[in-house]
Amino acid sequence: MFLAEVIGTVVAPISVPELKGRTHLMVRPVTPEGKPTGKTKVAIDSIGAGVGDRVLVVDEGGSARQILGDPDAGIRTVILGFVDSVSIHGRTVFDHSS
Repeated sequence: MFLAEVIGTVVAPISVPELKGRTHLMVRPVTPEGKPTGKTKVAIDSIGAGVGDRVLVVDEGGSARQILGDPDAGIRTVILGFVDSVSIHGRTVFDHSS
């Protein structure tokens, strides 16, 4: 799993039945403080996220299929939660409400 920021949407003609009707979003991995790190990925949205949201992403096929409830889906990367805050050693480094 990793923290990420949603930076865009992806629209593409998908012919794989498991992906039909699912929202595809561009996510950029970020440090707990919100600085970009790692490579941008396309993720399937399972929570109704949008551009600018800080999210938690799973990047492993078995977990992704379990989250979406489809054991046969050709899916690897899924957004599974919104991040409200991040604390390290008792110090808040990200707080959505701020």
